[in-house]
Amino acid sequence: MKEVLWHGRGGQGAFTAARLLGAAGAFPEGRYSLAFPSFGPERRGAPMRAFTKIDDRPIGDRSAVAHADYVVYLDDTLLGEGWDAELKPGGLVLVNSLKDFGDKRIVSIDADGISREILGRPIPNTVFLGALLFLDELLGKDDIERSIHEYMPAKLHAKNLAIVDAVLAEFAELERGATAAHVIADVAALADRTGESGIDGVAAHVAESEGR
Repeated sequence: MKEVLWHGRGGQGAFTAARLLGAAGAFPEGRYSLAFPSFGPERRGAPMRAFTKIDDRPIGDRSAVAHADYVVYLDDTLLGEGWDAELKPGGLVLVNSLKDFGDKRIVSIDADGISREILGRPIPNTVFLGALLFLDELLGKDDIERSIHEYMPAKLHAKNLAIVDAVLAEFAELERGATAAHVIADVAALADRTGESGIDGVAAHVAESEGR
């Protein structure tokens, strides 16, 4: 089972992203998903969590995700001590930040910056759909695009699809050996996830993601 734990604040769209990811994960035949939130105090800006589970069999476990393949922080102030306790072995943290945390398990993405450039305001959630598309072969670009079309208002389709493409372009910058404007990551560590090595491995994975 693939599990994603989302940390965010009210108004950042963490549950929306969890639902979109779950829909994308369940579109292929023979796949199943769950997506659900866990709220604290119900006010804008309050910390909250959401969860996505994707599997090739019906999912009976509806409990909160304790150990995830990916832990996503839509607000970097929520990333504190003990963050690695929520990761499965080989898991990754994706954080809305341009800080270099000095740990190959943490990928920093300026999701506020990317979304502000395209939407005109910082709404970081769909940025991480693009990142997860790049990072995990379980997801297909067509499925991510379909989930946006089916579960977001029509007026939001074009710009959120553009956000996904922008994130893939950022990883393509890393592939070319350049410094990406909005992503800080250990390129060799990302390449290792595809079973290949070095920059060429990232290049192959970006090309595969963009071609789906």
